[in-house]
Amino acid sequence: MNKIVFLIYFLFLLTTNKGITQALVADHLCANIEHIPVAAIEEEKKNLHIGYGHTSHGSQITSGMRGLVSFMNNKGYPHNLFQWNHSGSGGALHLYEGDGYGEGDLDHDAGYYPNWVQETRAYLGTPTTGGRGSNHPQMNVIMWSWCGQLSGYSSSDVQNNYLDEMSKLEIDYPGIIFVYMTGHSDGSGLKGTLHVNNQAIRDYCIANNKALFDFYDIECYDPDGTYYGDKHVSDDCSYDGGNWALEWQDSHQKGVDWYDCESAHSQPLNANLKAYAIWWLWARLGGWDGQPDETKVINDNTLYFEPNFQLDQNYPNPFNSVTSIPYTLKESAIVALNIYNTAGQIVLAKPPKQKADGTHEIRINMGRLPSGLYYYRLFVGKDYETKRLVLLR
Repeated sequence: MNKIVFLIYFLFLLTTNKGITQALVADHLCANIEHIPVAAIEEEKKNLHIGYGHTSHGSQITSGMRGLVSFMNNKGYPHNLFQWNHSGSGGALHLYEGDGYGEGDLDHDAGYYPNWVQETRAYLGTPTTGGRGSNHPQMNVIMWSWCGQLSGYSSSDVQNNYLDEMSKLEIDYPGIIFVYMTGHSDGSGLKGTLHVNNQAIRDYCIANNKALFDFYDIECYDPDGTYYGDKHVSDDCSYDGGNWALEWQDSHQKGVDWYDCESAHSQPLNANLKAYAIWWLWARLGGWDGQPDETKVINDNTLYFEPNFQLDQNYPNPFNSVTSIPYTLKESAIVALNIYNTAGQIVLAKPPKQKADGTHEIRINMGRLPSGLYYYRLFVGKDYETKRLVLLR
């Protein structure tokens, strides 16, 4: 019997004139460009004025966005719907892109501290009464990428040189949304400094209702949802045993399933996925509620599928602190679990692990979380299912 995947994206509420009211995370789950309604794309192009500072790795996003234009034209979308340029002229998305390693506005990246902070303030100018900047008062979104600096940052560096500085910018420019970002993968695996620092940024964004482009997460999954983060995945998409992007490209049709484009240090597919996810984020920042375009998903197997697993109700339920979540796999798979509150925030997560076929249980301890309704979502490969549980003290 077919099951409709429960969607919780609607829990991430957003208003462009008042800022983000819940965490908004663009990760591998957001890399389906066809789920974004055309009307949402048009609306974001009216509402957003974006400044983006990056060096080579961060260029994957804009390189992917360039290649996406003709790719989507060939899929029958309105002509040049995904067009963008530095001024927003001709009905394009207004995205001012810094000049990388040059000396102009928004050059270099977030790893060049304190330069990136100084560059941001110089570009925006004096805060206005509307919470924006006097130099470019139309700009309402600012984003900086990383190169390889997070691989060598200490936890205090992440806090002092990035999170605290972003917070200060948000205080001084309340009319601007500052998009956070994780760093690119480096092959150091789940115990590496990079993974720890990326998780710290992710946790901070979820806990404090920020917008996050999860650059690292996107590099840990292929388009089918297969997880490579536990296989020392690196920025070129290589992992212990192969290269997930090249393997996927070789088994799928170029121009139909993926498109060729520049992708610094990596493969075209990686830039494709970054482009899909960033347009999802732009659409959300532009006011889209996250509900997929129904005309595009009727026959989409990511929403309607015959699951290769069975997720059962947790027991006991209701429960006090500790409960068990049983599930059954028809074949071996990578399994992960997230617990969400009713605001759509992740309050507990079990990292991906390889599990054999058969029946399993995940025992969770909700600690000191308050009583109430929560959701648990089991990820099995590219599929997932969600159920409710009740914590009652």
